Amino acid sequence: MAVELNHTIVNVRDKAESSRFLAEILGLDDPVVFGPFLVVEVSNNVSLDFADDHGAVRPQHYAFLVSEAEFDDIFGRLQERGLDYWADPGRRRLGEINTNDDGRGVYWEGPSGHFLEIITRPYGSGS
Repeated sequence: MAVELNHTIVNVRDKAESSRFLAEILGLDDPVVFGPFLVVEVSNNVSLDFADDHGAVRPQHYAFLVSEAEFDDIFGRLQERGLDYWADPGRRRLGEINTNDDGRGVYWEGPSGHFLEIITRPYGSGS
């Protein structure tokens, strides 16, 4: 059997706010309840299971591989909301996107401080 990532738990201050935010920005189905979690599923059958954290949230990084058309749609939603975005994980290139690996990429922050990213080419795949 091949090893595949099935799900990961995302600890947040408010699971309803954070799961809805991610689903809306990425253009995914609404989160669904599974036990104590609100679950957002991406197209490769991996789910992000949002859980309320009753302490300080330790920000994590979540990157999503998307098509060029999906990038345009998602980036448009980021701009419509007036969200800050960066071309780099060090947050030095505010208001820019990157063209790493002959694709496009951008980073932004979710409601609980998690650093989110979309890329159109996997790292290391460009010329």
